Amino acid sequence: MPDRIRIAVIDDHPLFREGVVHTVRGADDMVVVAEGASAADAIRIAEAEAPDIVLLDVGMPGGGIEAARTIRKSRPSVKTVMLTASENERHVADALQSGVNGYILKGSSGVELLQIIRSVQNAELYITPALAARLLAQNKQPVADPRDPLDVDTLTYREVQVLKLLSQGLMNKEIAHKLSLTEKTVKHYMTELMQKLKARNRVEAVLNARKLNGMFEQVCETCWNRCVTPDHRGSA
Repeated sequence: MPDRIRIAVIDDHPLFREGVVHTVRGADDMVVVAEGASAADAIRIAEAEAPDIVLLDVGMPGGGIEAARTIRKSRPSVKTVMLTASENERHVADALQSGVNGYILKGSSGVELLQIIRSVQNAELYITPALAARLLAQNKQPVADPRDPLDVDTLTYREVQVLKLLSQGLMNKEIAHKLSLTEKTVKHYMTELMQKLKARNRVEAVLNARKLNGMFEQVCETCWNRCVTPDHRGSA
């Protein structure tokens, strides 16, 4: 049996924390290695237990974002995921800057939570789609340095397809299903997109494409016009 994903659950609301622990323990491929209620607990547990993933709350004592930032510096192999009620775009942006691997709202179902944990463990970055869309819509400046030009002209038709689905909040497995590709192939396209769009994560990849010509759709239309010509049609 493959190694189970080792989870630490940190939340200052005991009843909610117990519910998350119960959900995680119900998954055959996961195990809860520790629980806590504060940023100090999260940092201590990350140091002592080195779990695969630490679930944090933005508003817990000591601050979940500060905890994530500290864990990233002291234990870079440990992934952090915000499981929070906060829909504040500033919190989402700050969490991304702190290096979190996921931002999930507490209204998510147990099934969704387990799927997201698996995706994060497989090196995907996840943000609740509605929050990602709002963050992208409100961001007025490109993430990329304008002196460091993006290689958008080299995007293939297939890469643009992946980018469009990515912008809708889909994870690699869902993108693979939509495009009838393997998940491994989608990961390859994601690597190429990150390099060409000078992005550190999935959200920045979409954001850079959107802001390059004012909005994402213009980039897609440019690539579509180029790729539907006879010598480019269906190119990957």
